[in-house]
This record gives sequence, C-alpha cells and structure tokens, in this order.
Amino acid sequence: MDKTIFVLLDACQYEAASKYLGYLEHMIDYNKGAKYKVLGELPSLSKPMYATLFTGLPVCKHGVTCNEVGGVLPYDSVFSLCRKAGGRTAAISYSWMSELYSRAPYVSDRDRVQLDAEGSIQYGMYYWDDNYPDSHVFAEGECLRKTFDPDFMLYHTMAVDEWGHMKGADSAEYANAVAAVGHLIAARMPEWLEKGYQVVVTADHGMNNLGIHVGTEHAQREVALYIFSDKVENGRFEENYISQLNVAPLVCKLMGVPATEGMKQELEIVFSK
Repeated sequence: MDKTIFVLLDACQYEAASKYLGYLEHMIDYNKGAKYKVLGELPSLSKPMYATLFTGLPVCKHGVTCNEVGGVLPYDSVFSLCRKAGGRTAAISYSWMSELYSRAPYVSDRDRVQLDAEGSIQYGMYYWDDNYPDSHVFAEGECLRKTFDPDFMLYHTMAVDEWGHMKGADSAEYANAVAAVGHLIAARMPEWLEKGYQVVVTADHGMNNLGIHVGTEHAQREVALYIFSDKVENGRFEENYISQLNVAPLVCKLMGVPATEGMKQELEIVFSK
C-alpha cells in the first residue's frame, strides 16, 4: 500500500487557495504536482461534504443532507477500504468526522482521543471548537503520524471556515487564515514527500463574501485540488471543472486499494503512463 496524506482545508474557496497558498502554487509552477478546479457537490455544507469526499457518494445516496444528520455511515469509505486492505488510518479532525466514520454521537470527554479504535479511523484526535488553532491540528497530526505510521492520514483544519463565517471571504482575516495554513503545510510537506508520502490538499466547500456556504454560487462551490504523487501527470488542469466525486476513488487509486462499485469509475484525473 502506498502511503497518502490528505489535507482538508475547511471552507477554502478556489480563488483564495490560488491567491494565498503560495508554496503549493510554487510546486505546481515547477511541475512538481497537479492542480485541478473542482465543482463541489451540493449542498455546500461541511458534514454532507465530509461524507461525500471520503465515500465518493453524492448526498442523495449517503443521506447526510445537512450538518444535523447523525450516525456512523453504513457505507465503505477510503478509511474502511484502507483498513480492509491491511492498512492503518489516522486523523486529526473536527468531531463530525468521528461521528461519520468512528463513533456517534461525539462525546468530548470520551471521544477526544481514540487510539486503536474499532471504527474506520484507527487512530484519531477530534476537536469540537470551531476556533481550534490550525497550528495545534498539524502538531497533533504529526504526533499521530510519527507515532502510529498510518497508511492514510487526514489533517483537517477549521480556521479558514471560522474566519469566513465571522468576516466573509473578502476579508483580510479570511485571507490571512488561508495564508497561515499554507505556511503550516509548507513547513511539513517537504518531509512528507521525502519520506515517500503522496499528498492531496483540497477543501470541502468554499465561502462567499457574506460568510455563507450552502448554495450554488461559484464562491461557495469551487475548490482547488492539489495532488503530489508519481502516479499522476503534473501540471495545471484548471480550464474545466472536475467533479468532487473524483476525490474518493482518486485516493483509493493512490493508495493502491480497490474503489467501491458505488464510487465514480471514470476519473477526470490525468494519470501517469
């Protein structure tokens, strides 16, 4: 199995990623990775998209129609497929990820740290405050990665979403949050790549200038997808949208585990020959 790191930047819209994730854009400029423009699924809400990103299913199939829907998903995900193939999974993430893939309902005193758990995420740390610092996310994620050596590792940050809701996507605070998380990635990604990890960076949804995401406008739906792997062709592939349903089967292909029949079969990603 080929190890993969997945960085989920909550509410980081495509335009902001393109403007402020300078290190990732540098890597694309120097043909060290691939970048795609993704048209996110609807509704452009967090919990429904957490389900879509990792199961590869649209909302009408997985049933997580809004943030209030609870319960562990009964469908296979990149986490469960990795575990079934004998791999280890780990995540530092918002608590809703635990509810979807590990244990529900989330009880902070019980579920903050889950080690050697029976769910799809074997080693997990979950926060519940929307203003949880991204710096802590990466520090705790690196602790999980270096301690448990997972084959699939999720880092899920929330500061961009928090500032977007408070100030809107056209604010200095939102821009600074995107830039700051870009610095945190830049400080760690060279080591990840040197150690042989493949890296995927994307968002669940965007954000508009009113501090809203749920609907159909481009600011709420457009997100970037960065891929760093020898298995894909490097370059910019941003002229046309690709579906967000590509993400889960892409991760399966990167890890080398079979995708489910319910996942998108014909991917819009250009793979190396």
